[in-house]
Amino acid sequence: MMVLDHSSIPAVVLVVEDEMLLRMRAVDMVEDAGYTSLEAVDADAAFAILESRSDIALLFTDIQMPGSMDGLKLAHAVHQRWPPIKIILVSGQLRLANIDIPPNSRFFGKPLQAKEMIAEMQDMIGEA
Repeated sequence: MMVLDHSSIPAVVLVVEDEMLLRMRAVDMVEDAGYTSLEAVDADAAFAILESRSDIALLFTDIQMPGSMDGLKLAHAVHQRWPPIKIILVSGQLRLANIDIPPNSRFFGKPLQAKEMIAEMQDMIGEA
């Protein structure tokens, strides 16, 4: 019988961003940090992925998104349903003082600094 060593499997980060270039940049940061990335263009797509997988360690979401809910509502819903998942919220328009983020979440204004984001992900979910 073969036993899988889960410690060698990279953590999975779900990136939710409706703008393709920004999503690609976020995915690059996730992969540069040593993690596996999944992509969603809105909260509905993110929920479909979250419901189909049990290995997501971190949600990386933009706040301003089209669809049934924005990134802030998505973050609160994910925290309520999957409390172990860590959350990073990003926005080019909003500032942290104006929003109420869930516990165990972090907020960053755009433009994002790759080194800072990689260090933050590694701090939140461990080094890959």
